[in-house]
Order: sequence, then structure tokens, then C-alpha cells
Amino acid sequence: MTDQIEMAELHGQPVIKLQTPDGAVALISLFGAQVLSWTPAGGEDRLYLSPKAVFDGETAIRGGVPVCFPQFGELGTLPKHGFARKQRWEVTNTRPGKDFTLVTLRLVDNEETRALWPHAFAAEMSIAIGAGRLDIEFEVENTGDTPFSFTAALHTYLKVKEVEAVRIEGLRGLEYRDCVDGNTPKLEMNTSVIIEEKVDRIYHGMPPALLVHEDHRTLGIHAENCPDVVIWNPWEHKCANLADMPADGFRHMLCVEAAVVRQPVELAAGESWWGRQSLVAM
Repeated sequence: MTDQIEMAELHGQPVIKLQTPDGAVALISLFGAQVLSWTPAGGEDRLYLSPKAVFDGETAIRGGVPVCFPQFGELGTLPKHGFARKQRWEVTNTRPGKDFTLVTLRLVDNEETRALWPHAFAAEMSIAIGAGRLDIEFEVENTGDTPFSFTAALHTYLKVKEVEAVRIEGLRGLEYRDCVDGNTPKLEMNTSVIIEEKVDRIYHGMPPALLVHEDHRTLGIHAENCPDVVIWNPWEHKCANLADMPADGFRHMLCVEAAVVRQPVELAAGESWWGRQSLVAM
């Protein structure tokens, strides 16, 4: 490790602390390869981590950027959002640079994953910070002899001052599935999407860029090879029923997730897939 990359602890669990020469900082949990915090140089933390999140090495951590794999949500027979976010990942590469810092973590199939999903695979998360950016690349390789398919998402919890003051631009004209309204297919007609009630939507056709505006700042979200984008906020009643969220937590978070959901990825033996999401502080 170097002065830009060091091991630390958060609530008793091991994390990697990334720093850049200009002062940006990120924390990544080895449990789930989950980015928990990202603070651009001279700015504020842009990711929401619930103050009631559980850090016991077994329970999914509420907040940051959980990795949903090999199943998104309940769209299959596996536990919700799959198993990757509840596995211990291994650090395989670190790279400090003049204006960036990068770490790569790896997960391969094991007895526990094969009991749930009988496939051989290798997954990698490459996380880099620098120049006001957080870049996350997720790669999956089929290391077995038979094909498999999966869905996935980078379940990003953005930290906001007040969710009702947020405007999301870039979704106009996209079809989406409204999971609050019985999975009804709809078309987004609004130039700016605002959050005034429970929202759970899967948009199809991720645009090259989304802009999340608040009164005092903007966040750009760019995705590659992730054709869907999920927008989620549990709102008041559901939030009150989440043991690992404060009652008013919904006001200070908004999930905007690069995903591959509608059309599962199919990998033949030896094939691989990758998807990327970049957050740019403005």
C-alpha cells in the first residue's frame, strides 16, 4: 500500500481508502467490493450511506454503490439482488497515479455461490477516483464450460440535501417500467424528472449522460454498456419499514443506477462482459 492507497476500518470492517494528490477520497468495503463514500477534492461526500447501515460482514450494507449480481432485484429465483454484495472480495491490483488512484477487486465462484447459482465465473470491480470523477467498471467472465445469463446493476445511492429539490435531466423520450404501478410500461414525457413520491422505475436505453441537479451543485452520470437505468426512492412509508434506514432517510438519498435488466447478458464459456458508470462532480 502507498500513501494514496491504504487499508483502514469502518465500523469494525476492513475498507480500502483511496486518496488523490488533489485531495479526493473514497472508501471501498472488501465486503461486497462496495464503494461507501466518495468525496471529490474540495467538495462534499456525494454518496449516501445510511447511518443505520449494518456492518457485520453478513448483511448487505445500505448505501454507497452495492453490486447487484447475478440477479437484479427479484427478477429470478436468487435472493434479492443476488449474492455479490454479500461476498468478501480480494484486492488484486492497486495503482496510484499523478492525478488518479485505482483499485481492482475480484470475486470468483465458491461453494456458497455455487449452492445458489451453479456456474463458474470471475468478477472484477475496478474503482478509480480523480479529476472530480468516480469511475466504476464491473466485468464478468464465464470461466466454466457451459453458458449462463445474468442481470446486474451498480445500485448507486446519491446523497442529496433534499430529494424533492432534485431534478434529473436526460430521461425524456425513454420507455420505462413503473414498478410502483404494477410494472406498467410508460414513456417519459418530462424534460426534468422530479421526486415527489415513491419512485421505482427501470428506464430502457440509458442515454450517454444524465444530469442530477440540486440548487447548489450538479452531478453528471455517464454509463457504457449498461442499457438500463434504475431510479429509486422508497419514500416515507417504505423507508419507515426499513430497519437499516432512519425514518427521514428517503429525503437525503436518491438511487440512480446503471443496469442491465430488460435483456439479460448471455455469456458462452470463455466469454466476458463489462459495464461502466462514471460520476462527475460539477
